[in-house]
Amino acid sequence: MASKSPLDQLVEKAVSQVLEGHLPELRKDLVRRVLEEVRPHLGASAGAATSSGSAELLQAVSAIHAGTTQKEILRALLESTTAYSGRAALFVIKSGSATGWQGRAFENGEALKDFSLDVSSGPAASALQSRTVVRAGSAEMDPNFISQFGAPAEDNVLILPLRLKDKVAALVYADAGTDAGGRMEAAALELLVAATSAWLEVASLRKQAVKEGAAESAPTEKFDAPPVQTVSAFSDPFAAHAPKHVVAEVPVEEPAMAEATAEIVSAPAATTAAAAAAAAAPATDAFAHMSAEDADVHRKAQRFARLLMDEIKLYNQAKVAEGRKNKDLYDRLKEDIDKSRSTYHKRYGNTAAANADYLTNELIRSLAEDDVSLLGPNFHR
Repeated sequence: MASKSPLDQLVEKAVSQVLEGHLPELRKDLVRRVLEEVRPHLGASAGAATSSGSAELLQAVSAIHAGTTQKEILRALLESTTAYSGRAALFVIKSGSATGWQGRAFENGEALKDFSLDVSSGPAASALQSRTVVRAGSAEMDPNFISQFGAPAEDNVLILPLRLKDKVAALVYADAGTDAGGRMEAAALELLVAATSAWLEVASLRKQAVKEGAAESAPTEKFDAPPVQTVSAFSDPFAAHAPKHVVAEVPVEEPAMAEATAEIVSAPAATTAAAAAAAAAPATDAFAHMSAEDADVHRKAQRFARLLMDEIKLYNQAKVAEGRKNKDLYDRLKEDIDKSRSTYHKRYGNTAAANADYLTNELIRSLAEDDVSLLGPNFHR
């Protein structure tokens, strides 16, 4: 075989360099063209697979939203994880520790209920501190957990924080299971945990709103205010089916979760109770100089403003975070703020509390964290 001339070698090198530079795009184009040729012969199967996956995920979220107690909601979450992971477990955060509640697909699931997950280091600590999803290798996990329940076949675990009222109430652990070829779809799991977090907050907010609505419509009402939707009905599509959520029952076999769910649900109520107690104390009662009737109106107006701001924060968490960071909260939330302001004035604009703009006060206190500059230059009192 004749040896290549310098010119042949130069041309071959140049062609190789050009091909290497365009290989990724050529590969993508090849895959695209093959799919275009093959898809007509597959009929509806390819589209049906995608549709089936979306329908399955929608069904899982619907099951979570069908829960009427904290226990039902959390159980629905764990049941739904089985379609997107090999194993999953929920750990309740209580007093700085993480205690197992229930798991799915663990061989010794009963032992999981009393297991204390180490949250002082590793991915569990990172998820707890950052309040974001953490991916890690199994070697980074709590060694006692791996020793007792076994390492996953795939060296990849997921820790997902379940957040309530800006704090992590639980951690969800997921992996692909101990058998090879297990499934773990991080995006679907994140969506399910986020849906659960939002629904638990809606349940909590709705319970509080129902209480406030009952107080507003009590027979002792002294003023004639125009009817208006409660906060839960204001933008909650499930308001017509609003159940009366109660603090989770305390089963003997599940003390850890009973405590945690009680804390999850009672947190807003406890805050309201504390505020009411503070308002009732003679030394700090801002309405003590008013008549009993006017003082009652002012307190209700203040509570209603608080609920409206809580709802804005609940349904616009990303916008609130970005708005605080960029100091343009009002621009980002203008539609919601203006709608809440209109609702507030319809209810209290013609009452004894008309001149006390509690909505603006709560807007600055709660939404802007007492820093009016975070609302931006377009905000006016």
